[in-house]
Amino acid sequence: MFYLSQTNLLANKRTKYILSSYISKEESHSLTFQCTPFPFELVDVSTVVPSPSGSKLLIVRNGQNGSAVQLEIWSSCHMQKDIHIPVSVHGPLYTDGWFEGISWSDDEQFIAYVAEAPSSLKPMFNSFGIKEGPSDEKNINSWKGQGDWEEQWGESYSGKGKPSLFVVNVDSGEAQAVEGIPESLSVGQVVWAPLSPDDGQQTLVFVGWSDINVPHRVARKLGIKYCYNRPCSLYAVRAPVFEPKEPHSKSFILQRDEGHESASAINLTGDTQSAYFPCFTPDGRFLLFVSAKSAVESGAHCATNSLHRMNWSSTRKPDLANIIDLVPVVMHADVGSFPGLYCDSIIAKPWLSDGSTLILSSVWGSTEVLISVDVLSGKLSRISPHNSDSSWNLLAVDGGIVLAVSSNPVSPPQIKYGCFLDRKENETSSEWDWQDISLPKLAYSEKVKSMLSLLQFNILKIDVPDLSGNLTTGAKQPFEAIFIHSNSQGSSNKGEKENGLSPLIVVIHGGPHSVSLASYSKSLAFLASLGFSLLVVNYRGSLGFGEEALQSLPGKIGSQDVKDVLTAIDHVVNKGYADPSKIFVLGGSHGGFLTSHLIGQEPDKFVAAAVRNPVCNIASMVGTTDIPDWCYFEAYGSEGKNLFTEAPSVEHLEVFYKKSPISYVSKVKSPVLFLLGAQDLRVPVSNGLQFARALREKGVKVKIVMFPNDIHPIERPQSDFESFLNIGVWFKNYCS
Repeated sequence: MFYLSQTNLLANKRTKYILSSYISKEESHSLTFQCTPFPFELVDVSTVVPSPSGSKLLIVRNGQNGSAVQLEIWSSCHMQKDIHIPVSVHGPLYTDGWFEGISWSDDEQFIAYVAEAPSSLKPMFNSFGIKEGPSDEKNINSWKGQGDWEEQWGESYSGKGKPSLFVVNVDSGEAQAVEGIPESLSVGQVVWAPLSPDDGQQTLVFVGWSDINVPHRVARKLGIKYCYNRPCSLYAVRAPVFEPKEPHSKSFILQRDEGHESASAINLTGDTQSAYFPCFTPDGRFLLFVSAKSAVESGAHCATNSLHRMNWSSTRKPDLANIIDLVPVVMHADVGSFPGLYCDSIIAKPWLSDGSTLILSSVWGSTEVLISVDVLSGKLSRISPHNSDSSWNLLAVDGGIVLAVSSNPVSPPQIKYGCFLDRKENETSSEWDWQDISLPKLAYSEKVKSMLSLLQFNILKIDVPDLSGNLTTGAKQPFEAIFIHSNSQGSSNKGEKENGLSPLIVVIHGGPHSVSLASYSKSLAFLASLGFSLLVVNYRGSLGFGEEALQSLPGKIGSQDVKDVLTAIDHVVNKGYADPSKIFVLGGSHGGFLTSHLIGQEPDKFVAAAVRNPVCNIASMVGTTDIPDWCYFEAYGSEGKNLFTEAPSVEHLEVFYKKSPISYVSKVKSPVLFLLGAQDLRVPVSNGLQFARALREKGVKVKIVMFPNDIHPIERPQSDFESFLNIGVWFKNYCS
């Protein structure tokens, strides 16, 4: 059952639908599959979660404008239950992939999930001041006030209630908040623990983030989206106990666990500063989790992960002495070797049939790959093809079968069926056989296929420009860039020179601790179809290349990363792949920071630039962003973690200014297109506007496109479309 979405530009939304298919493997190893005639649309559906057996399906419809949340339980042929949960119990469920946690119990009688806690009551005022007692909405002599302002988790969480834990009884439809969780915790990623053989009591394990941001010790919820450096721990808490209302009844009511000493949540991971994605082995012996302790300890918003295993005790008493590092942080690796774990999710059922082999997706250089981890021995293997430059993302695991999706910059996503082949007598290793599943419903138009057929790509190794100085081993190793170009000869694309070289767009990712993957991007495919070559640079500091390379950048932003991008450009020019007189540059967030730096530090190198929500002046950003600690860490390096304060000194502001593109504004000559989300909390819109206005003041040609309802990513369908359409037109205008 495939859960897909399709952009509907006119409606400015993504249409969600489900497509069912039966896939079988014949004795000849060939695949056969049958699809339903049509997919069916999921109207106003927030998410879909199948039960452990696959016999039931939870469909979540989050309430709009204060209406009740609707939980639908479906069987194979009809809706079994329609549960409406009033806003007095909780608000919408979190389905954003961060706090999100929806988990069926093994017996499929209960569902645990994370939802917004109900809003606190607003104060009522009358002619005598604050009105005590219950609010009477019909009293025309009173009005409702706003109440105290509360800190929220920053970008994308504006206006959302506190992430809190609830359990619903599928049979009775009753939903209850889980008790025993401290008020200071925001929760997420809940799973059911194995049933205790002692008392039959069920336990929930979840991730908890404290409102007090250790190690900064500030009473503030710093922005958490994309920020793995926020400390978190795994907790265990007793699930609510439901008892029949009447003898022999299947209807249940909540029974309080009064007086039970273990009713309060227990921290399972102790001083381990980061623990998330909890996952139990099928036999229930071990609890696994991913840790971003490198990010927490260093201050980088994202860094190299590690994978850990701990014994699971039915008494919920943590066994801190036996937390095993299954996959430790890799500081640096030889070229071609495993660079470390960079994992942003674990699927609900990630286990092969042996019950001890875990399948994950992880970034490996400029690609995403599939890896297997034996959780008993710690042995790690790459199971997606070693000779593939495509990116692979895990969809599902069933026994010895893996479903994944594979794509690259010139090939749209393709579903892959992987089957484990046992080692034969004369072979030294086991292999995976991968075959395509060509679902007709996922076919692309002939026009798109024709355009993509004219393109090809390579992943380039770029030597570090300057090996002098105190560089670590990892920081000396080559970084990578993805080069996308036309394979046609004698093309007549507008702007192409007689030497046959297309104009080049240098594309720079944000973060800076992120990565551009060799996967399909409709936006980049669109720009390539206009006749541009693309150079997508993964400068040092990017994910997927080991911890030393990543940590080499903080404190050197605006210099080391700028030099890496310039070195990548020189590489393709010297190879004869690009014309130095036709180079454009594009980036968003930190990529916009680098784009703005490049056109200031090298004013004669770029024909035109485009920036999406760029960081242009850290000195002004530090007081308005939801992640002020980012400003300190990236400007000062590891020292910035100790310097961080909500009241920057004059000396701090001077450093921020000198590290910022605004300090080079007088040198900029290239025309610049600004694409700004007015609701951005990460890089507030004032940052880009200040730089744009300063450029206009200096006589530089500037165009500003403002998206009034968009946040940092600018990803609403019409906004995304309009953004890249403007970029394409802007660059084409300067090709002649």
